[in-house]
Amino acid sequence: GKTPSPRHGGESVAEVLRAHGIKFVFTLVGGHISPILVACEKLGIRIVDTRHEATAVFAADAVARLSGTVGVAAVTAGPGLTNTVTAVKNAQMAESPLLLIGGAAATLLQGRGALQDIDQMSLFKPLCKFCASVRTVREIVPTVRKALAVAQSGTPGPVFIEFPIDTLYPYHVVEKEFAPKNTPKGLMGKIIAWYLRNHLSNLFAGAWETRDLSPLPVHIPHATEDEVQRCVELVSRAKKPVILLGSQATLPPTPADDALESLGIPCFLGGMSRGMLGKNSPLHIRQNRRDALKDADLVLLAGTVCDFRLSYGRVLNRRSKIIAVNRDRSQLLKNSDMFWKPTVAIQGDAGSFLVRLSKALKGHRCPEEWPRSLKEGDAVKEKANRSKADEKTERHLNPLSVLHRVDELLAEDSIIVADGGDFVGSAAYIMRPRGPLRWLDPGAFGTLGVGGGFALGAKLCRPESEVWIVYGDGSLGYSVAEFDTFTRHKTPVIALVGNDACWSQISREQVPMLGSNVACGLAFTDYHIVADGYGGKGYLTGREDESQLDDIIKKAQKECREGKAILLNVLIGKTNFREGSISV
Repeated sequence: GKTPSPRHGGESVAEVLRAHGIKFVFTLVGGHISPILVACEKLGIRIVDTRHEATAVFAADAVARLSGTVGVAAVTAGPGLTNTVTAVKNAQMAESPLLLIGGAAATLLQGRGALQDIDQMSLFKPLCKFCASVRTVREIVPTVRKALAVAQSGTPGPVFIEFPIDTLYPYHVVEKEFAPKNTPKGLMGKIIAWYLRNHLSNLFAGAWETRDLSPLPVHIPHATEDEVQRCVELVSRAKKPVILLGSQATLPPTPADDALESLGIPCFLGGMSRGMLGKNSPLHIRQNRRDALKDADLVLLAGTVCDFRLSYGRVLNRRSKIIAVNRDRSQLLKNSDMFWKPTVAIQGDAGSFLVRLSKALKGHRCPEEWPRSLKEGDAVKEKANRSKADEKTERHLNPLSVLHRVDELLAEDSIIVADGGDFVGSAAYIMRPRGPLRWLDPGAFGTLGVGGGFALGAKLCRPESEVWIVYGDGSLGYSVAEFDTFTRHKTPVIALVGNDACWSQISREQVPMLGSNVACGLAFTDYHIVADGYGGKGYLTGREDESQLDDIIKKAQKECREGKAILLNVLIGKTNFREGSISV
């Protein structure tokens, strides 16, 4: 017969990714997926390998958020995949569109005790919007196209495809693997040989026929005309409206920032929407949310969910009119059976809804004195916070003071990655993201360990930007090894580590409530030396360096621009800021 083609399934995967504008694939290498990585690199897709599979998925998540396309991670079978579970669940809860590609044992050997062979599909079904196991080479293209469209449609989220190893390697390699070594004599041997030959020809049948690689349509739900009209009436009558924006308001294709300016309604920004109004907008209210919601006569929840972050809806006033907009029906109505009632509930995209609302309200602006009075409340609260930053701590540096200094010196194009508990909780009050998509936090799952991956993805998407990771000394431990990745892949970032030798977020309740600091204590470890060892540059900063703090930060920024990944190991003391903030 004709000589079998030297082509392999990995090439088909790479071709579809390229046709969808995918620029990066994050990975930790493994034999099961080698053909995909090699083929992607050949087509000009950048392969970025990390030191832990979770980091690869976190990086893909950050790329999805910053680029408006799908983030892609490829990992090997078995433990490679189980290592990603936390990061995939985090992406599901953060509503990030990502494609996880996993290797798998050969189709014939599944369930027979092959190396790293486990039931991967049932592991990922609860975490992903779509799961598929490719059974033949001809299925690769349509399966990957479908997965990429599903990831971005409706409420975005992760999708998973497993590739048995025999769907990825060339015919002659697979044939050699399948060739029976010493088959039984007689009829049984003939049957086995026939079965294997049949299986092989089905595996590769139609493998290299030309197929459509282009992106399938992405389905995004939208508010109806009637729904928009009803909301126009509600908003035009409101004297004290507020908008609460969640991450969904940043989803492509419609950015909402201009619409917010023209509506003139005071906004509270949460999740990925932080920074959406720039650094000092008169409409951006940062403090006293509970009081504002008490007074508001109308509340617009634009992708904001009534979960623990809004006390399950209990912070909403019974007398306020409430408009809720969310792509996801269960999120849209969460706890509305118990604690709150929407006046209008719209299953649709928040960004495009806000744009349509502001167009229909052209010329109407919210009464000026309402945002002004809220902004004055901000000023009072922020002054009090400022004075807390000036207090001397018992030892080391005041963390609030450190954060204020960094915030003053941040480059205007900087991206802030938040990975930690106590120190990062304070940073959320003090640091001001300069624009939309310039603050990356884990989202509703509250995952620690996102820092290395998020920063890697962010720096690749925005190579000109200054990327900061704000770490606690606890959370740093999860991804400090990625300093090696920053060095190898020339993606310099700056890590600011608030080192108080403690898991403080937990300790601040555990000690008073239960009388023990067990498992909360850490050491004032020399993390800066670890960064040096991985090819970065570390600085130790304590109380005696207080007067040089600005110079150290500027030096770090300069060295980062010159290509070094920097770790600022800042020794900090305890404050009573955020006293009683519950971490469960």
